[in-house]
Amino acid sequence: MANDDEARLVAEIRQDFAKRQEARRPIELNWRLNMDFVAGNQFSQISPAGDIEEEGKQYFWQQREVFNHVAPILETRLAKLSRVKARATVRPATPDDDDVASASLATKLIDAVCKENDFSAQLSLANCWSEITGSAFFKVTWDPLKGKAIDGKGKVHEGEVSIALCPPFEIFPADIAVTDIEAQTSIIHAKVLSEAEVEHMWGKRVKGEEVSIFSFGGTESIGGIGYNAMLPKLIREKKKDGVIVIERYEKPTKARPNGRLSIVAGDALIFDGDMPYINGEDGARTYPFARQTSLDSLNNFFGSCVVERIIPVQRAYNAVKNRKHEYMNRLAVGVLAVEDGSVDTDALEEEGLPPGKILVYRQGSNPPIMMNTGSIPAEFAREEERLLNEFVMISGVSEVTTYSQVPANVSSGVAISLLLEQDDTRISLTADSLRDCVRRVSKQILRLYRQFARTTRVKRITGENGEVEIASFSARNIDSEDIVFDTVSEIEDTLSARRAMVYDLLKLGLLAGEDGKLSTETKTKVFEILGFGNWEDARSSDELHVKKARRENLQLESGDVDADVYDDHTLHIAEHIKLCVSTKCEKDKAMHDRVTRHIAQHRQLEGLGASEDAMRQRFEEEEDGREGLQI
Repeated sequence: MANDDEARLVAEIRQDFAKRQEARRPIELNWRLNMDFVAGNQFSQISPAGDIEEEGKQYFWQQREVFNHVAPILETRLAKLSRVKARATVRPATPDDDDVASASLATKLIDAVCKENDFSAQLSLANCWSEITGSAFFKVTWDPLKGKAIDGKGKVHEGEVSIALCPPFEIFPADIAVTDIEAQTSIIHAKVLSEAEVEHMWGKRVKGEEVSIFSFGGTESIGGIGYNAMLPKLIREKKKDGVIVIERYEKPTKARPNGRLSIVAGDALIFDGDMPYINGEDGARTYPFARQTSLDSLNNFFGSCVVERIIPVQRAYNAVKNRKHEYMNRLAVGVLAVEDGSVDTDALEEEGLPPGKILVYRQGSNPPIMMNTGSIPAEFAREEERLLNEFVMISGVSEVTTYSQVPANVSSGVAISLLLEQDDTRISLTADSLRDCVRRVSKQILRLYRQFARTTRVKRITGENGEVEIASFSARNIDSEDIVFDTVSEIEDTLSARRAMVYDLLKLGLLAGEDGKLSTETKTKVFEILGFGNWEDARSSDELHVKKARRENLQLESGDVDADVYDDHTLHIAEHIKLCVSTKCEKDKAMHDRVTRHIAQHRQLEGLGASEDAMRQRFEEEEDGREGLQI
């Protein structure tokens, strides 16, 4: 009976997947068309049969060159998006030391997970998918096979957070018209894996089948009189021994308060149960996806993009340029008028009228003459200029950023600054979506650690400047519900702008202390803002002592720590007093006593050092006195 239920569930999920494929087909055709235009295959079109077909030549002499303006516009937008600082910093909910420590730990964990998953490279690829198709997705899951082994045989691991980029071709929502990912009743994530991959991931052997996939292949598509060129084109191929893995996530309901996850590989049911991750607000279970869009759409879950908007302009521009070049070919090659029977037309057609050619024509007939084709109409140049302006208007990318040159009619520095500011304003909507996606990914990272990092674990964390530290933490040290995520955009905040701002602050004296001098910590921060990588790695001895004191605070939570003679006792005592007056120390009397004893050791060593300095000074004074008596 159980096998019959599994078979019915597998059939229902595969039928649901086929239904969603058909509903998404028109949008998918637009994605394929966008990819063709970016690659340069710009004579493609959507056929009435529901597929991408190529428009052929109507005449052998027809000019079919591609003058690709889509690619440089896309590259300019991607370059601007790459300047968005996609690093989430966690701010404490209160000034309490516990919240400050939790926020600092959360920030370091997010950075460590992003570096382990090469999130910056994935984000660059996600920007490319988003700008071409309108959307990209990140899947944040817990991988029990990652992390440090906790058994002698190396088969059981601590587990770690895994971040995977999902192209929009793999995501199938229940309703395409619903734009909010949390409002979807269910979401299907489908991908093609090999038989070996399925067996490695779930331990089941599933027989593969022939699966249709998309890939780029060469096609003869462009050229002119006497030559052709090859351009890549998105084509459908057959992959042997492929297994379609369908993961259907269903939103929590009254009947299923924890939601439902069903995984089907081929004709086999791999898993059917509750959603595995507590990754929503207030301890709820939700979809493990974060969506990034280029431009939001009111009635499209996947969003829209600039490439889709400029395709009509690109088609018109190619047509104008090609017709213009055909006119120039007629002017250069010429058009002959020949009386019937007066010359050998086959030889004339093959050889033309090269210089020095002896043309023999029938006696009494008229010789061939070149027809007057006139000059190129001025309307071609005007239409070409209008289309170039439409590229700028629709894409929001001006000549200054696309072609790295100032428009001929603009000479004012203020006007150039306004052009750059307008470009930044148009792309800020896309940058906001990118930052929101990073925020969602960061929240899910911390919530997964809260769910699975129940025992104390140690993690190697690398800072921005290459410094490495070992952090010990568990789920109780992470509180993601009271944390604000903050990301910084560098689209307008360039390095030169930051440097100018710092110079102004230094001139005004706003960074100096009460004595009018810059502290060591302020100098380090100034070097960091100015972008001097070698200098920002330099750490003062004061900062090293403060970090050592903070490490001792962590050790004092579980046991006694002895003070060292070489410590800067003033700095250490200040850091230990912060721990001593915290709520954590007030609740734990044993820890309070340990911290108090440690502070007493510092004061004792500090007094001993002061007495040694006094004795040394007295001895030096006595020596000076003896030398004076001898003289």
